[in-house]
Amino acid sequence: MKRLLFAISLFTVLGTSAQNRFDKVEIKTHEVTDNVYMLEGAGGNILIQVLEKEVVMIDSQFAPLSDKLMTAIKKITEKPISFLINTHHHGDHTGGNENFNSDQVTVIAHENVLKRLEASDKNEGFLPEKTIEEEYELVLDDHNNMIIHVHNAHTDGDSFVYLLNNNVVHMGDVMFNGGYPFIDLKSGGSITGYIAAQKQVLTTINKDTKVVPGHGPLGDYQDVERSIAMLDDLRTQISEAIASGKSREEVEKDATITEKYEKAGYGNGFINSEKIRTTIYDSLLLEANKE
Repeated sequence: MKRLLFAISLFTVLGTSAQNRFDKVEIKTHEVTDNVYMLEGAGGNILIQVLEKEVVMIDSQFAPLSDKLMTAIKKITEKPISFLINTHHHGDHTGGNENFNSDQVTVIAHENVLKRLEASDKNEGFLPEKTIEEEYELVLDDHNNMIIHVHNAHTDGDSFVYLLNNNVVHMGDVMFNGGYPFIDLKSGGSITGYIAAQKQVLTTINKDTKVVPGHGPLGDYQDVERSIAMLDDLRTQISEAIASGKSREEVEKDATITEKYEKAGYGNGFINSEKIRTTIYDSLLLEANKE
């Protein structure tokens, strides 16, 4: 049986520095559209969709933040959470799963999310009860939410969630708005898959869609277009560098590749300019070796 656990019960297993870090985190609530909210804290952005009788939650951030998140959600609605959707397996998106899970909650994610969480020996409360392969339509209170898997993008288990009636999409970590993305090559991510995933989102949504990124501020269709153009450009430049025989170290040191994006502030986030250059370099070599 699943149990509703509160984050305070987990503090004893955390170091003092981690406690202090999360103690200082403030949960910020942004209204995206009627009855849809984005919560910012530490880790991935959370989406809350309030329906007539129930609530859909997308991602759960870190476990020590669950109490703060519960307080923020209660300021939005007293209705119960019925569905918790994970966009992928990373701990800043799934860490609070067990705290929000209960007999009334169904956790949904791609099948690779389940595999990776099981491989990490997570408790039952962390694990998705409903897994998807490619697409799944969640129909609730006259609302249709599409959960769509994208292949080998940020990881091998990414999904974006499109709230059709609200015209809002949560892209998970297939979108770092205003910054370079983290592409987890060890978990099946790739630069080519990442770009393809963003393009797939654009073919699914429309120009008026509100975009909730995995990290960064609320965005829109044009933000996704800009991200694709930037990543396409970097992939092309680094492909040409590889073809000309440049080494990984040379690409890492070649600031001219990312110079114009550095000026736009892309390198100020979690992934700096050197890291995105080497990530794309490594990804392209891995892709070439698989051909």
